[in-house]
This record gives sequence, C-alpha cells and structure tokens, in this order.
Amino acid sequence: MAITDFTKPEYFTNRELSWLAFNDRVLEEARDKNNPLLERARFLAITQSNLDEFFNIRVASLRKMVAVDYHQPDASGLTPQAQLLAIAKRTHSLVDKQYNTWQRSLVPRLATEGVMIRDFAELSSHQQQFVTDYFHQELYPVLTPMGVDPTRPFPFLANNTLNLAIWLVRPEDKGKGQKARSFAMVQIPDVFPRVLRLPDEANHFMLLEEVIRQFVGELFIGAEIKDTALFRVTRDMDLDVAEEDASDLLKEIQSQLKKRQRGKVMRLEIESTMSKHLRKRLIKWLEVGEDDVYAIKGPIDLTFINSLVKQVKAKAEWLYPSYTPYIAPELAEGSIFDVIRQRDVFMHHPYDSFNPVTNFIQQAAVDPQVLAVKMTLYRVSSRSPIIASLKQAAENGKQVTVLVELKARFDEENNVHWAKELERAGCHVIYGLVGLKTHAKLALVVRREEDGIRRYMHMATGNYNDVTAHFYTDMGLFTADTEMGIDASNIFNMLSGFSEPPYFHQLAIAPLALRDFLMDRVDDEIAAVKAGRKGFIQMKMNSLSDTTMIQKLYEASAAGVEIHLIVRGICNLKVGIPGVSDNITVHSIVGRLLEHSRIYCFYADGEEKVFLSSADLMNRNLSRRVELLFPIMQDDIRERILNLYQLMWSDNVKTRILMADDSWERPDLRGVAQLDVQEYLIAHNKTLGDELNATPETPAAPDAQQDRHFIPLQAPEDQS
Repeated sequence: MAITDFTKPEYFTNRELSWLAFNDRVLEEARDKNNPLLERARFLAITQSNLDEFFNIRVASLRKMVAVDYHQPDASGLTPQAQLLAIAKRTHSLVDKQYNTWQRSLVPRLATEGVMIRDFAELSSHQQQFVTDYFHQELYPVLTPMGVDPTRPFPFLANNTLNLAIWLVRPEDKGKGQKARSFAMVQIPDVFPRVLRLPDEANHFMLLEEVIRQFVGELFIGAEIKDTALFRVTRDMDLDVAEEDASDLLKEIQSQLKKRQRGKVMRLEIESTMSKHLRKRLIKWLEVGEDDVYAIKGPIDLTFINSLVKQVKAKAEWLYPSYTPYIAPELAEGSIFDVIRQRDVFMHHPYDSFNPVTNFIQQAAVDPQVLAVKMTLYRVSSRSPIIASLKQAAENGKQVTVLVELKARFDEENNVHWAKELERAGCHVIYGLVGLKTHAKLALVVRREEDGIRRYMHMATGNYNDVTAHFYTDMGLFTADTEMGIDASNIFNMLSGFSEPPYFHQLAIAPLALRDFLMDRVDDEIAAVKAGRKGFIQMKMNSLSDTTMIQKLYEASAAGVEIHLIVRGICNLKVGIPGVSDNITVHSIVGRLLEHSRIYCFYADGEEKVFLSSADLMNRNLSRRVELLFPIMQDDIRERILNLYQLMWSDNVKTRILMADDSWERPDLRGVAQLDVQEYLIAHNKTLGDELNATPETPAAPDAQQDRHFIPLQAPEDQS
C-alpha cells in the first residue's frame, strides 16, 4: 500500500543538528591536505565564525523558548530542551575536532614552512625587546585593569570579546591564605591586530593576548599574580523588533541594536588550564550552566587565523591561484542598455565579473534618458559603488527609490548608515513591509526611448555586494522583458505603498505565491509520472527545511518522480526511506567558493522549465520574507543553466552525498575522472572570451534574443 502520510517525525532531520553537520563539512575542508595550506587555515576560521553566529542566534532562540515553557516538538519530534541537549553534545565534539585540526594538523604543517606562533620565552633577545617596547608604547596606555570586589561589581563583557582573568594577592592580603586572593580582569582590546608580527623572522608571530599576559603584572603594581586564564563570552544577539508597535522602524532598529549588546550569555569559552576556582567564579557571575562551558585546548576564538593569513608572507602554493572573472566585451564598453534591449543577459558570479551589475546602476545614474531607478538592498559592502551610484542618480534628478532592509542580520548597523546616507542624497528610502524581511534581489531602471518608456531589470539569487560577489556563487539576469517589467513595477509599488497587485505575469513572490507556485510545478511532475510520462525535478539551494515543501517532495518521490537536490547547508529531508524518499538524491558542495545560487528546474514534459530565485526552501523565506522567483525564458540561457546544473551534479571532489543514516559521504573516486566544478568553471572562464571571439557572430532577430554568452558546458572526460 502506497504511503500517503509524510508527516512522521522519523521522516525529518532536526534543523540545528543538520546545520552542525554542514559546519562539520566545512571543517573537513580544513582537514583536507589537498587544499592549499593557508586556505585550510581559513576554512578552520570559517567554522569558528559560523559557530559563533549559531550560538548568537539559534541557541539563543531555543533558550528563549525554554524560558517561556514552550515545549512543542519540531518536525523531527525534538522539543526545544531536547534540541539544546543534543546541540551541546554535538558542539562540544565539534570544538574538540576544531582544535585537534589546529594543534595536530595545521600548526605542525605551518611550522615546517616556517610559519610559527611563538611564546615570549621562545623569542630571541631582540624579539623580546621588540615585544616589551610594543607593550609599553602601544598597549599599556590603552589597557584597563578591572578589579572585582564589593565596590567594583563584575564588569559587563561585550559579545565575543576576549578577556584575561587574573587571581592575585594584594599587599594587604598577604599571609591571609588562599581565600584572600582577589579577582581582576583585563579585556584584550580589539583596536589592535590580534596577531603581532615579530622582527628578524619572516613568518614568526605572537598573539596579542600572550603579550598582555606576559606583562600583566605591570597593570597591578604591588600585587602578586597567582594565576591567569583567558575566556570569552558569546551572547544572545538576536533582534526582537516589534514592528507593529514601532512608529519609526529606523529608530526602533537603532534602539534594539543597543539592547542587543546586553543579551544573555549563551556560551563561555575558557582555557583548558583555567583553575577550578576561577572557572566556578565565572560560571556564577555569568549565570551559565556546565554544558555552556567549553574548555579550549589552544587559542580561544580561531578567527584570529584570518589576521594571521593576511600577514603571512606566503608562497604561491599556500593559496588558491588567483583568477580574472570574465566580462563580455559588449558589456565592458558602450551602453549596457543597448545590449539588454536586444537580448537577455545571464551572469554567473564570480566566474562572470560583477562589474556589469555595478555599471548597470552607474550608467543609469548619468544617462539623461533614465527617469527612475528602483532597487532592493539587503547586504552591501562597506564602500559600496552601488550606493554611490544611487546617490549620484538622485543628485542628477532621477526618481530614486531604494528599499533598505534594516533587519538584515548583523548588517543592521551598516544598513541604518546607508539608509541615512541615501536619504540625505535625495533618495526615497523605504524599509519594506511590516513583519516581513525583504530578501528579493531586484533593480529596475525606467528609461525614455524613441518608441516610448522601457523598463530594464536586473534580478539575482544573491546580494548587491561587490565584495562577496568575489567568493559567493550566484546567478543573475538582465532583461527588458515587458511583462517582467510590469511585474517589477508592481512589486515596488507594493513595497513602497499599499498596492496589492491581483496577479503577476511572470514573476512569483513570497509570501504571496512562491510556495504555491513551486508546489504546483511539483504537482505537474507527479501528474506526468502517474500518466506514464517522465517526471524529473532538479533544485539547488542553500538550505531545505520547510516542512510543507519537504512533504511535497516526498509525495513526488513516492509517485516515482526522480529528484536531484543540491543543498549546501541545512537539509531536514531524509533520503532512502522506502516508499517515501527512495527517488531523492541529495548532494552538498562545499569548496573554495560559497555556493549561494538558488535554481529550480522541472522537466515539464520536455519543456524543461527553469527558474532562479532569492529564496531557499525554508519557512522563513517562503512565509516571512519578500522573495522573488523569476523564469528563464530565453532558450540558450535556459540550456546553459541546465548544463551548469549537470556540471555541479557531476562534481565528485567537493561534493558530499547524503546517506540514509543522515551522514554525508564523499563519492567513490576509484576509476573515475575527478571534477571539482568550481575549479573547472574558473579555468573555463579564463578561455571563455577567446572561445567567444573565435565563434562567428550571427545577428539575432529581436524575438530570438540570442545570448552571445552561451557556450555549451559539459563535464570534462578526464581532469586527472
């Protein structure tokens, strides 16, 4: 009998444990000896920053649920309290694995190459003098010793700050026994680089906290230092914005940013050598439990590795080879609008340069024929050329409307700054819809031309961020399609006013219709299989956790639809369940670049419909965010994306395959050609321009919309 109930807890993996499994896949890259040495170190630093944010947000959210007696289990059957217990067990194991990777693998390997982090006692006399001078001349004036006694309460410690705890005996306490010892602390200032380069040796360094520890006695003159130990706190950093009650969202966000700094402590990291007495005191003062304490066997906070890598005088083989993103000659010179008017243009970053995207807004700012520019901004760089162009457009008299998402996590402060800057320049700045984050990536340029008003659009899977565009893989589309242009105008009217468009011609948006649209496409594949025809679904996303969508995919699998999923991060779907998910295969690509594009492909009786989107299949994306999904209507672009997907699916170097026991395993490489899809596409783009120039150019009819970027991509027969 066919299974029709797809809601059983055993059909789902817990979201938080699945995320921790993803971070473990990143850690595998740090342990992979085939990766360049310093890139391995960077992967280790990424696992640290990932884990920090996990405690800041996810653990904090579960703690709040427990605090208000919320005991509802998730789809996998785990209550918030049960999830916290499982997380603690998994994260303690993960941290041990992180530091084993650092101490036993990376430190010895770095040392063989002459890259060393030294203790003061290991330094030459000249290096010791250098460190001594650095402490007295640079650090001493900035450091603040803080004692704790009845008149000086335990100080507030900001999120992720590194601190040195000190047990000392003051002159008046001498001879009174161990109980007379006093507690003090010194915060390691983040205004200095955490890694100090030493003289005389090219790649010898000392950590800032060890410099301070060496001379900490000079901050407590007359006292005798008995013990020191480093520690770090991680706080609840989630914003709690009551938008319905906020008369001014900008001011409310600014207020919440201040409150966020004082969130409860979620994690306490201490040196493994910390005395029991010091540990007990910190646990009491910071109000944490034993499960929240992580005894670290190495430098606390491995993100210092990023500073180390930047300072190392590296050999070429220690880093990934550099590459130059491709830019088509017609996009590098002349009017970008002339190109888009003739045909849609597909971009695949970072293999394709991000410059055409920034140039699109820059040209709009100075083009006298442009009347209006409208754009959504979620995350932008600290020196964004797009912000500069939007300001210039407003100053040049264009109608400029910018939706700045103030609630973009950990970019709130940056976005508040840009919102004020844009308003000062004369832009009309909006903050979106109450209760929803605007995550859609959409830019609209309205231009007066000889034949009337024409809309030009850029839609994308990733942010308008010129920095992350160098290492996030994303896809984008330039188009002047009339129906999409009307839809784009309606979206902006909805965001800026009270417009409620009755329907959209080509675009689908969340939370209105995106989930239903995708489920309808899945239903089409189910219907095809039941009628004896082929059904095939290919999807790529960052995370898959929406219970309703997973159940729909199970229904499709049970009906006989073949489903290929590429999921970088969270995957709550289970594979290999007989009668439920035995037609579903899940891959995860974790490599040099961060896979960020969202692709949704449906066989559709041979039509092979392809859609790109800003949305992952997560409840937050489909229910609580404004997201955009757009069709690929030009045949050559659609074929290119399908070929790209097949290349990604064929990767067997950076891919892990989800197994029925929820583990992730690398493909068996015995007897097969190896393919690292990211490295292949980087290498391919180096020759892409030459191949295009060698191809005779055939003028395309306006309705053909021939994309001159397209070159059929196939997996190489042999890359060994």
